[in-house]
Amino acid sequence: MLDRIDRDILAALQVDGTLSIAALAERVGLSSTPCWKRLKRLEDDGVIERRVALLDRKKVGLPVTVFVSVRTAQHDEKWLSQFVAAVIGLPEVLEFHRMSGEVDYLLKVVATDMDGYDRFYKKLIKAAQLTGVSSAFSMEQIKCTTALPLG
Repeated sequence: MLDRIDRDILAALQVDGTLSIAALAERVGLSSTPCWKRLKRLEDDGVIERRVALLDRKKVGLPVTVFVSVRTAQHDEKWLSQFVAAVIGLPEVLEFHRMSGEVDYLLKVVATDMDGYDRFYKKLIKAAQLTGVSSAFSMEQIKCTTALPLG
């Protein structure tokens, strides 16, 4: 179970993953050693999966975001293994979800431009037998966060 101090540590790191142990400890009201021990436990327990740098997709040449809905009539393990391996191997895919409802899979994809997305699309449809692929282009990103609401 996470206590208040664990949640405070996690909240602080979600805002700035580069905080030093001393700065993090000060922010959550601990001395450095107990703070480091808690942080180590959170990492060892897998609560903190990894620390990364978040990039501005436009500044690195990937301004187009597309939500791709995939439908299939195939639902056996062999097909799924092939499809999952193919999609995981496509670097344009930021998120890959198996869905309930009318859509079987939802992908969040980034691309350089329409031609870049078309190249991605052609790779996707070669990956596995699909019943339908529908693409919705994001016109404007209104909110984007990686911070989970910890209460």
